[in-house]
Amino acid sequence: MSNSVRKRKPIEHWKIIAFYLIIYDIVAINFSYFFGLLLRFDLAYSSIPENYLSAFLRFAPFYTAFSLIVFYVAHMYNSVWRFASFTELNRIFVATVVTTVFQVVGITTFYERMPGSYYIVGCISQFILTVAVRFMYRYITLERAKREKDAMATHRTMIIGAGAAGQMILRELKTSVKATAKPCCVIDDNPNKWGRLTEGVPIVGGRDSIMANVEKYNIDQILFAIPTARVEDRRDILNICKETKCELKTLPGVFQLANGQVSLSKMKAVAVEDLLGRDPIKVNMEEIFQYIKGKTILVTGGGGSIGSELCRQIAGHEPKQLIIFDIYENNAYDIEQELRRKYKNLNLVVLIGSVRDSRRINMVFEKYKPEIVYHAAAHKHVPLMETSPNESIKNNVIGTYKTAYAALKHGASRFILISTDKAVNPTNIMGASKRLCEMVIQSMDAVSKAGRMDVLPLLHAHMDKYFEDQIPGDRTTAAMKSRPEERSSVHIESVKNKDRQGTQFVAVRFGNVLGSNGSVIPLFKKQIEAGGPVTVTHPDIVRYFMTIPEAVSLVLQAGTYAWGGEIFVLDMGEPVKIDSLARNLIKLSGYEPDVEIPIVYSGLRPGEKLYEEKLMAEEGMKKTDNDLIHIGKPIPFDISKFLGQLTELAQASYENNPHIVEMVEEIVPTFHPVGNKPTGNENMSVEEFQREIHETEQR
Repeated sequence: MSNSVRKRKPIEHWKIIAFYLIIYDIVAINFSYFFGLLLRFDLAYSSIPENYLSAFLRFAPFYTAFSLIVFYVAHMYNSVWRFASFTELNRIFVATVVTTVFQVVGITTFYERMPGSYYIVGCISQFILTVAVRFMYRYITLERAKREKDAMATHRTMIIGAGAAGQMILRELKTSVKATAKPCCVIDDNPNKWGRLTEGVPIVGGRDSIMANVEKYNIDQILFAIPTARVEDRRDILNICKETKCELKTLPGVFQLANGQVSLSKMKAVAVEDLLGRDPIKVNMEEIFQYIKGKTILVTGGGGSIGSELCRQIAGHEPKQLIIFDIYENNAYDIEQELRRKYKNLNLVVLIGSVRDSRRINMVFEKYKPEIVYHAAAHKHVPLMETSPNESIKNNVIGTYKTAYAALKHGASRFILISTDKAVNPTNIMGASKRLCEMVIQSMDAVSKAGRMDVLPLLHAHMDKYFEDQIPGDRTTAAMKSRPEERSSVHIESVKNKDRQGTQFVAVRFGNVLGSNGSVIPLFKKQIEAGGPVTVTHPDIVRYFMTIPEAVSLVLQAGTYAWGGEIFVLDMGEPVKIDSLARNLIKLSGYEPDVEIPIVYSGLRPGEKLYEEKLMAEEGMKKTDNDLIHIGKPIPFDISKFLGQLTELAQASYENNPHIVEMVEEIVPTFHPVGNKPTGNENMSVEEFQREIHETEQR
């Protein structure tokens, strides 16, 4: 084929539409002013004076040419009229005003002064005709799309909320080609809106009419679109909705909604935590930002549920460097990929290792010099730790000691231990191990303030190379025996120099977090998916709950308050019955509890309490600037004695001593293992338990 023969480029579709619009506009703008002249003389053509008709005909070519130029400049030929909006309407209005001014000035100056009605009717007619043809295309396109969407709609949908968020959701449902829901009615508690329309959809009543209207309109999906709803209203409405067995989705609260934008993509399935909601957690973001910005921060256990959320929130506050340390490479890899996608400029280091490996820990501190340490690495599964108590001591207690020792040795400014309410009057080895972790932190802080790091025991690889070579055999014991008189010189009540510069060690104690690894909700979901039964240990068992982001934001806030030695206690709200939690989750899944999905009570597991406690009886409660963060008064204990016991405990755990639980019981006086001594709360009612907690807080 000859190169001179080229394939002709097809004319673009929009150019064809523009050509027809030009032809239409030529007719419309001339007809408009001719109609104005005709109307002035009672629609009788023969009655129009010759001078008026002549002036109109002679000026028409100039007016037509000028109008087309103005329309072109106003983008009236290259706009996408399928999506025409107020912007396009405004352009047509301005173009009409400009051309009308040209008509008045031009024809009056050069030809004839025309009747006033000629200009008014001509201007209005031109505006209506130019708008009509363009917006008619949008109307026809939308109507066709609406019929197609209605034919393809898979859900008949009820919207809860006729406010701004509800209107935006309705608008998107109507315009988005991907939306498969047909909005049928809207619910709003404002009686002034009842009987009216929003986006063409009727507002049929308040929350009391939800059940009736679900049946009337054959609804199978409900969208809760009130992100600013009070927690009580949100809970009440969602509790009504879950009884309908409709698919239920909700918008996040205002705390989670970015930039105030509302869209279908932000709708999420209603989770059980929405029914347990509380008022949004308030923290001082400026304090947290200044506390974290420009710092090198280490998060141990950074791939876990709490650790990974710590990393997410820290990454958003511009740290100098964020170091994730975890033994499980899959979790570490997942959070690494997430943070690198979201924070392109984040200086992120991900390291694999165990907190039980003191050589590895010391290498990390020596190389990266972290200033703030969040210690979230821990074994936390209560029943599993009951059958492997030595592992609980090795990982939780000795791992915390080794990490805290490295932080003190290498000059970290702050060390924050993630603790648990299970450390209060523990009845299981996991809770007891976390209480030991708190005692480690209190000891480290006292030693740091006293400037007496030399009294700390040298556990395994804490010793330098020279010291290891000098002490054969059992180095831990030898190291401890080499200076017994020095170890006896520190007592927790004798440390008065709180202004001394050193590492500040604190612990943050809170209860269960919703959705964390090992929590009841993932377990219940799996059991429901399998068709049941859902297992609850006891019909009266209660727990404190908080969402992971809420808990972590309070942990970060507590870190800003730290002076050293404190045990911060987070306000977890009211305790929740696990039985109610399971029943709500079954209903949200579209099943009937005890009918379609049975609930079985399996009995309390080894080491499990009926109720959790926030404070031990000996501990008091002191307020901070945040009403949800309190400081528990530390229980005094002999640090030198504790350090000696800790050395023996470390040796016993590495020997897998079968009597490790009894050894822990001697060190932690509030530890009463189930089966040995009563916990004191097995037969308490919820009301009695809440009253006891209130009295403890008052003390």
